[in-house]
Amino acid sequence: MILCFCTYSILTKAQNITKYATTNNAQWVKSKSKLTKHAEGNVIVTIDGTEHGTTFRAWGTTFNELDWDALNMLSPNDQNKVMSDIFSSEGDLKFTHGRVSMNANDYSRNWYTCDEVAGDFDLRYFNIEHDKETIIPLALAAKKYCPQLQLFMSPWSPPTWMKINNDYPVSPSQYNTMDQRQSYLLYMNNKTEIDPDEMKLTGTRNGVFPRRLASQDFFIQDPRYLQCYANMFCRFIELYAEQGLPITKVMYQNEAYSYTPYPGCPWTAEGTLRFNNDYLAPTLKKHHPNVELWIGTINTNRLDYIQKILDDTTLQANVKGVGTQWECRNNLPQMRKRYPNLRFMMSESECGNGSMDWYAGEHTFFLLSDNLGNGCDEYYNWNFILTDDGQSRWGWKQNALIQVNSQTRKMRYTPEYYAYKHFSHFIAPGTKMIAYAGREYSKTPVVAFKNDKHIIVTAGNFTDNQSKLCIKIKDKYLNISTEPHSFNTYIVEN
Repeated sequence: MILCFCTYSILTKAQNITKYATTNNAQWVKSKSKLTKHAEGNVIVTIDGTEHGTTFRAWGTTFNELDWDALNMLSPNDQNKVMSDIFSSEGDLKFTHGRVSMNANDYSRNWYTCDEVAGDFDLRYFNIEHDKETIIPLALAAKKYCPQLQLFMSPWSPPTWMKINNDYPVSPSQYNTMDQRQSYLLYMNNKTEIDPDEMKLTGTRNGVFPRRLASQDFFIQDPRYLQCYANMFCRFIELYAEQGLPITKVMYQNEAYSYTPYPGCPWTAEGTLRFNNDYLAPTLKKHHPNVELWIGTINTNRLDYIQKILDDTTLQANVKGVGTQWECRNNLPQMRKRYPNLRFMMSESECGNGSMDWYAGEHTFFLLSDNLGNGCDEYYNWNFILTDDGQSRWGWKQNALIQVNSQTRKMRYTPEYYAYKHFSHFIAPGTKMIAYAGREYSKTPVVAFKNDKHIIVTAGNFTDNQSKLCIKIKDKYLNISTEPHSFNTYIVEN
């Protein structure tokens, strides 16, 4: 498979190889080798020096309230170590971007919005006082180690008075107090029950998601409400800027296709285009022309439905790119081909089930490989630190890069932390993704990158056997020999 690369001199001079390997029992083991004249495994990628690639731009994570609570269980020295390891340019992960939500999300302590005064179209009572207690201190703690920190923002739910059900969630459950009689609003039929399997968030959802699309927008489609909501985005940007936290991107909605028992808001394709084209885009352009509007976050694999939105030429002119999550990853190859002028961001890596074990790390390593290999030029982690099994207010257990024992107040760097490190420690902004072996190698994914000085190859092995694969570089070979259940990175030097 031949993909892109453009620095010919690297190919002709590259000889020395530094390998970093991680297993469940040994992390970041360093070794040395050289390119060889003979292939010792199946050649899965050929790099001949004629290619071009997708330029990578940023690594990031999300600033959530439950992350703040977990961080504050640690000693001051451990807190500093965590933030330095993740955000410092001299640290492990070198993250430079963060994500925040306007209003509560599913990893908030409780329900809240920035303005719960019904009918406050003038935003007289709009504020970020809640964020100043948790989210802003967390982001500022990151900025201490990453002065150039940038944020992107998306809401999970508008203020309740702007929604047709006047509540935070979309579907009733034991974890909220939503009126059961409102269940039918989602599909507008006589069935009040919610599919109990619809929100199984375990990494695979077995086919089409969602199985049924919402029949109506949960955001009230009244011009006063739509314009007021667009104004809220601008006010939020201004108030965060006053705290020294620049928001450089916004998206209109997190996961418009998850019909959630936590804060959420379904939108139809028509409502999505109406709000973004007629209200949010022109309002941002007027008040914050330097803030990028992206469309997302898109979490459905219903490609025909995505195309109803992205085929709109006005929208294409208004947005910089597409934020993809969860099932939308399935359609990345088709979307990138159909919309070559749009950028693609992996806006939320899948978050698991609270196991924080090796197999969760393997899944994350594959997600990193597949999203970057299919052209995403920014990549955002979800929670970076949680306590125990990572349970949220609404009962979902999730993974994190760092796990804090709430009894001992000690931390543990999980396998997912090292999955990220095998990529982000070396793949800096400006690095080009030049080759991906493809989804047929999902158990042994290989991605190749290049910068001015190196070829960087990431290789996972999720099998019970040693794997031998090979990349041909000009007239020599990088032999990739990986141990069972391992993460690996090869740095090929001049």
